Amino acid sequence: MEIKTNEKIRVRLESFNHDILRSSCQKIISILQNTPLNSIGTIPLPTHKRIYCVLRSPHVDKDSREHFEVRIHKRILEIYYDSDVNIFDLLSKVDLPAGVFYKICLS
Repeated sequence: MEIKTNEKIRVRLESFNHDILRSSCQKIISILQNTPLNSIGTIPLPTHKRIYCVLRSPHVDKDSREHFEVRIHKRILEIYYDSDVNIFDLLSKVDLPAGVFYKICLS
């Protein structure tokens, strides 16, 4: 009798552009649809927002300022699979667009 164990891989995706991040998640899910998985889920994480305040004039008018912000959108893909499937090789060969940072964590 063969005993199958369930294992989990987490893929953490980060990007400044939420459209590219969403399409990257869909691309990974579509690649993994052909493999026998137990389940796959997308978890949205809170968006990190960094605001920078810059003086418009270097010498006078301290009241005149500009505000810039950078938003980092984040998602986690949790992939549950059987131990006989090599998911790590599939994920390492995925060609994601520029501007998407991803990290693969084994659990």
